[in-house]
Amino acid sequence: MDSLPAKAAQKVTWVLNLVEELDIIPSAYFQKLSGTEEIWEFRITFGSNAYRIFCFLEKNSLLILTHGLVKKTRKTPRSEIVMAETFRKDYLNRRGGK
Repeated sequence: MDSLPAKAAQKVTWVLNLVEELDIIPSAYFQKLSGTEEIWEFRITFGSNAYRIFCFLEKNSLLILTHGLVKKTRKTPRSEIVMAETFRKDYLNRRGGK
């Protein structure tokens, strides 16, 4: 977040706050990545930039953010998805989860 321009960081924060305030988050901002093992992404557009923040749920109540990126292509890089899945597996192993 520190590396983002101030206005972009404000928009990212606003979208993340939707999770706390809304029972149902609009799919324009939050979607499950198809073909993944429970990896979700926040989708934030500000100006001509597309920001993505990857995350997963623990026990359907705790949202764990893994990492984010400025998306430069139409397709999400597979390496970023693999990174999020690796973070998820590591977290769950350390927590004694799935």
